[in-house]
Amino acid sequence: MSDHVTIEDQPGGVRLIRLTRPEKKNALTGAMYDAMKASLEQADESGEVGAIVFAGVPGMFTAGNDIGDFVAGAQKPFTEAPALHFIRQLARTTTPMVAAVDGIAVGIGTTLTLHCDLVYASPAARFRMPFVELGLVPEAASSYLLPRRVGLLKATELLLLSEPFDADEALRLGLLNAVIPSEMLVEHALAKAAALAALPRGSLKASRALIRGDQADVAAALEAEAVAFEARLRAPEAQAAFMNFLLKSKPSRS
Repeated sequence: MSDHVTIEDQPGGVRLIRLTRPEKKNALTGAMYDAMKASLEQADESGEVGAIVFAGVPGMFTAGNDIGDFVAGAQKPFTEAPALHFIRQLARTTTPMVAAVDGIAVGIGTTLTLHCDLVYASPAARFRMPFVELGLVPEAASSYLLPRRVGLLKATELLLLSEPFDADEALRLGLLNAVIPSEMLVEHALAKAAALAALPRGSLKASRALIRGDQADVAAALEAEAVAFEARLRAPEAQAAFMNFLLKSKPSRS
């Protein structure tokens, strides 16, 4: 497990996965991805966890990948990347998932929520998917899921231009269930997760599967993105964008 991911099993069969690396804006390392993947796998296998809540610390969900850690691991094939292993597990997890987003949610901080069954955010939430800006492509099947949630034109705007959007806009677009005051956000998400976990487990999972439909297209999109992501990861423009990021300067646009 990672020192920067805390796993708390709450009464009533609710598991809280909390990102706790505020000094780095909860930027995700390989170890953090591994810890979350293992927790999701164990939740599905145990039968004791009825719902999962993702949260950060007050005022901070996640800034996305830790670029330094990501670049250090980029010498290996992307198929071995902890981020990809987590994303695959996220898509196939059968336990209901709830997100509580407070503060920035960059990259995977936004695309993770597309796989959650319920999503709540504070008024301070700020969503952004800067994949193209970093010389990469969308991930976590967001190229498939987002257009089906918000429409093709809006998804194109958000994914290609990396345009940020706040909680009110996310609610308007149908990406949130509700906007909740920051001080009540995690408590609210835990209560909704407890309500899910209290339902008959077999009926809950069967109904969830029916609502989501055939996931073959999601899996196919995820894998197609992974192939394109690895190709772009090796390209000079991505390497330059990473270097610029690490030097604290804005990635160049071409």
